[in-house]
Amino acid sequence: MKTNFLLIIVFLLQGYFLDAQNLTAKLSKTEKKQIIDSTAFLLRKSYIFEDKANEMADLITGNLGSGKYDAIDDPAGFGETLTEDLRSVNHDKHLAVAYAPDRVRQMKAAQQDTSALSFDGREERMSNYGFEEVKILSGNVGYLKLNSFSEAQEGLAVAVAAMNFLANTDALIIDLTQNGGGSPQMIQLISSYLFDQNIRHLNSFYNREAGQTTQTWTLPYVPGKKLTDKSIYILTSSYTFSAAEEFTYNLKNMERATIVGETTGGGAHPLFFRPLNDNFMIGLPYMRAINPITNTNWEGTGIEPDLACAAQGAFDLAYLTALKKLRDAEKDETYRNIFNWSVDGLKSKLEPVTLSVNEMKAFTGTYGSRVITLENGSLCYQREGRPKFIMEPMGRDAFSLTGLDNFRLRFIREADKVVALEGYYSNGQTSRNEKTK
Repeated sequence: MKTNFLLIIVFLLQGYFLDAQNLTAKLSKTEKKQIIDSTAFLLRKSYIFEDKANEMADLITGNLGSGKYDAIDDPAGFGETLTEDLRSVNHDKHLAVAYAPDRVRQMKAAQQDTSALSFDGREERMSNYGFEEVKILSGNVGYLKLNSFSEAQEGLAVAVAAMNFLANTDALIIDLTQNGGGSPQMIQLISSYLFDQNIRHLNSFYNREAGQTTQTWTLPYVPGKKLTDKSIYILTSSYTFSAAEEFTYNLKNMERATIVGETTGGGAHPLFFRPLNDNFMIGLPYMRAINPITNTNWEGTGIEPDLACAAQGAFDLAYLTALKKLRDAEKDETYRNIFNWSVDGLKSKLEPVTLSVNEMKAFTGTYGSRVITLENGSLCYQREGRPKFIMEPMGRDAFSLTGLDNFRLRFIREADKVVALEGYYSNGQTSRNEKTK
């Protein structure tokens, strides 16, 4: 079962596939009728809600007969108008008609030559199947930037590699703020890494045309180690859509993840793409998601976050929340210090401290083999025979060093006068030097 990306619809509606010659094309009355008839036929045959399918088909057929579309000879404009009319009935953001002759040709060529690399396949490979970034943050928090749930078989191997790279982290942030959808198969695989071997019912899909309901469940086995005991944080935005919402909705209702960011886009119906003729195509929802816990879905409403904030701030909020939870649960003082180190570093980024020139001058001087200078409006730290680092204030007397994550500075005062410098490390070790001049 296949779900296409919101991004493809956006490109289609923006004329992404149009070439200069197509832009000058005029739409004939005969072609308009052909498109309307094909659209109405597919709606009645396959659209998820039969009553709405009939209502939409009747609407556009009636509009054609009443002359509403007579004055439209611009193909792209006709597709946009049809889409608006269809959505006026059911407000389904997955449903779209688009003028896309290049895309239609590619679809038909792929049907004739299955050995050829399709447009979608090449696009997915060039985007690394949606896996933009995988890294481990300070405090052993994993981060996965996932921009689509790829339907390509090759993407499954990338997913396995990514999840195994993250397997030894203590918490995981999954960033879906730029994810417009994709494949339930990829959702199933990634979700399976987050649960134990006891399989869990993720979602169901009802296909009206086939009269069948299919279910997706977690897999009892996945290659590598599972992250069953790790806290999961999912970042969302208003762009998060379709399959990305399914993943979010599933984990939220299974109480497996904390959702951070914005309410999602609200598209729950899987769709297929079909040519309407040689120039136009339709994206048509043909199945309805039914969550086994809520017995409904997120269509038209989106998914509300547990921790609401603008999408731009979702990462910092999730990261800080994860670090604090790890710190508060940690009983070993050494590891508590490590988590506190990361918390303090992130807090200083979120709440930057500004010092005046006179305040900075108070720190300049020599501290044994360490020298503090003021250069171009910034304090600099240098130890004899070693590189120079720019100092970033974390408080009145505390500083981090740009490019040196595991070492910071703290200045000691007596009667409000700086008398010593203390270097301290993320593992708790310290070294002090008195101010000599």
